[in-house]
Amino acid sequence: LQVDMWQPSSTFHIVEGTVTDVRVPQNTSRSLLPYLQQANIQYTILISDLQKAIENQTGLRSHRNRRSLSEYNYEVYHSLEEIHSWMHHLNKTHSDLVHMFSVGKSYEGRPLFVLKLGKTSRPYKKAVWIDCGIHAREWIGPAFCQWFVKEALQTYQTDPVMRKMLTQLYFYIMPVFNVDGYHFSWTNDRFWRKTRSKNTRFRCHGVDANRNWKVKWCDEGASFHPCDDTYCGPFPESEPEVKAVAHFLRKHRKQIKAYLSFHAYAQMLLYPYSYKYATIPNFSCVESAAYNAVNALQSAYGIRYRYGPASSTLYVSSGSSMDWAYKNGIPYAFAFELRDTGHFGFLLPETLIKPTCTETMLAVKNITLHLLKKCH
Repeated sequence: LQVDMWQPSSTFHIVEGTVTDVRVPQNTSRSLLPYLQQANIQYTILISDLQKAIENQTGLRSHRNRRSLSEYNYEVYHSLEEIHSWMHHLNKTHSDLVHMFSVGKSYEGRPLFVLKLGKTSRPYKKAVWIDCGIHAREWIGPAFCQWFVKEALQTYQTDPVMRKMLTQLYFYIMPVFNVDGYHFSWTNDRFWRKTRSKNTRFRCHGVDANRNWKVKWCDEGASFHPCDDTYCGPFPESEPEVKAVAHFLRKHRKQIKAYLSFHAYAQMLLYPYSYKYATIPNFSCVESAAYNAVNALQSAYGIRYRYGPASSTLYVSSGSSMDWAYKNGIPYAFAFELRDTGHFGFLLPETLIKPTCTETMLAVKNITLHLLKKCH
């Protein structure tokens, strides 16, 4: 039976007692459900008609009135094209706080845009890197990156915390890391995860951009098979997107003090290591930052996040961007797994964008303030 693993992302991580979310084709469910009953495996159908759920979410697109960017709607999902023009617009209209640049090109030749946010107050400032959308189908990620930028620009004058953040730090924000994959998830396959590079031998497209980093590459929790969702690629940094970001982070490793990557879904705040069960040297600082961030997040709507080392909190995976950032001297490296825990999965409704981003914002501000307090 061919099924699409939603959570966990690969069959390696399925052990007795774990909950697993899978997407099955309509005709497969007819044979799968009797099989599960026979094997005495409990199951719940979370979304009975996925196609309908997708259409409900994206069907409104065409006649959704296109408002000007000054009234850009942050409570809907946006196509890559819309996100790019939004970035250009901010670059023009907020040149005091925003500088847009590209770190390279994707496999299909799209620019990899990053926004540099912050007040040019002094020559040297520490920085925070934030990326969203490493995995194409996790649409809430790019929505959060845009929300973060909106909040920064809208509250800079009125919120002393935001003012402090933008005065004392730079933020490098990459709203869509996996641009080709994200575009593909809008045009062809809503549940596409990987990049879109071509594999000549297998006719399968794409590499898992979060298994392609040069840290314990293609060990546990990654696959050597090009057709798998967790395919690590032919070699580390084989993906131009990963290579470009790794190059940028290496070049600025002295300046960048925090790396934050946004994923979905599981409601977790993870820190290194992902590839092994071991305690990081600055565990106490990172652990207290995570604890406080999760509490801040919960204060908004009571949503509880689990937090801890990725290997023991989620599962072991090698070649992740977070481990790589940490190994390359960035002391605070975190991966967020945003809402929800599986009820909607990757199809988080647009009505939940605002609460999700609002609570996540509290966590990010919390981590940023922790960073400025000096605990390394």
